[in-house]
Amino acid sequence: MHRFLVSAAHKSSGKTTLSLGLAAALRSRGLAVQTFKKGPDYIDPIWLGLAAGRPCRNLDFYLQPCAEILDGFARHGANADVALVEGNKGLYDGLDLAGSNSNAALAELLGLPVVLVLDARGMTRGIAPLILGYQAFDRNIRIAGVILNRLGGTRHEAKLRAVIEHYTDVPVLGAVLENPELAIVERHLGLMPANEAATAEARIAAIARIVSEQVDIGRLLQVTATDQPLKPAIVATAPAAQPTLRVGIARDPAFGFYYADDLDALRQAGAEPVFFSPIADAKLPEVDALFLGGGFPECFMRELEANKGMRESIRGAIEAGLPAYAECGGLMYLARSLAWRGERREMVGVIPADVVMHEKPVGRGYVRLAPTDAHPWVPAGSHPDEIPAHEFHYSSLENLDPATRFAYEVKRGHGADGARDGIVYKNLLASYTHLRSAGNCNWAARFVGFARQCSPPPNP
Repeated sequence: MHRFLVSAAHKSSGKTTLSLGLAAALRSRGLAVQTFKKGPDYIDPIWLGLAAGRPCRNLDFYLQPCAEILDGFARHGANADVALVEGNKGLYDGLDLAGSNSNAALAELLGLPVVLVLDARGMTRGIAPLILGYQAFDRNIRIAGVILNRLGGTRHEAKLRAVIEHYTDVPVLGAVLENPELAIVERHLGLMPANEAATAEARIAAIARIVSEQVDIGRLLQVTATDQPLKPAIVATAPAAQPTLRVGIARDPAFGFYYADDLDALRQAGAEPVFFSPIADAKLPEVDALFLGGGFPECFMRELEANKGMRESIRGAIEAGLPAYAECGGLMYLARSLAWRGERREMVGVIPADVVMHEKPVGRGYVRLAPTDAHPWVPAGSHPDEIPAHEFHYSSLENLDPATRFAYEVKRGHGADGARDGIVYKNLLASYTHLRSAGNCNWAARFVGFARQCSPPPNP
């Protein structure tokens, strides 16, 4: 088996593109590749999952205890030939001085060698002290090799290889030249999601071809080989025998931000995901509950407004008492209107507020939430501890009804208004915050349990 973490000296070094290329190139060799992404990210995992041909899994120190990270890595990596973890930011970057949640800390926890991607534009001899410093900073981290990225040409490559070979003992696993074919369109939240990129598979194939030509895949496999098996520590329990609960999940170019583990948690709780498109489908399918995840409704607000039948179907179902949960983009879709770049479009109209997009993020990063008595899934007096979660939104709510009830007090982060989040209306909970069914936040089981307690409303 082969296991490694792809990191870099700093963000925007090209590690995501190279991780995609490596995953697809290894898969093309007939190897089963399981990808992982460090941190709270939806977009990179969509691309990584497409490249590997199986869902990417997130590993997050803030949202998961170490035991859960170890178990998830072992459980999903055990049946693969290659486990590839893509880091976030730089190798030693993190939230605290000790680096306890850095990429290096994750590599140490999982026992992974590091493949360091270096943006080498404008560098020659100075690349040696950079590599030596990264080696010396933490002797518990093994840098198995470097991939030089965005090189100016073969002469530049030759100079860098000579310097690295002379001053360090780190092998150069690849040298990738600057190439527009490696570019993926970016948007305000990061890369354009693969679920809406019509040419995503072709783009991944082109990246894989270039990476295969300019990275020594055989040497990569050699320096990342291990004979230590992965053994999951947590035994999954079988779900209780109950009637299957059909949960409608919005999934199309406008909505696609879902953790694979959360979908698994919904199934474990006895739910059957029923995917539908708020853009293309005429009305809501026959479901017992609704989950509207995040995405880019602002980029498709014309199409969403044009599908009046779906908007009326969803509004009627929620008004009739359908249990529903919406995160970020889902919240925006359920509001009265959505305004962006001088254009305003009508949305579902369940939430008494208007959404306005801004040029800079309104809420970004990790959050902590304290449930209130208004939370529909948590009975009064039985609140869990503060819930760790995350947010990343460029929009805010205007003209919100002052009588609005909120499910959370925001202890860290912004939420809906800087102090509160989680709008509660009938059996709907809608928040800017993204939850993850991990650690002490078993939202999927709580939501399914709540939905079972609600009488199924008629589907309009």
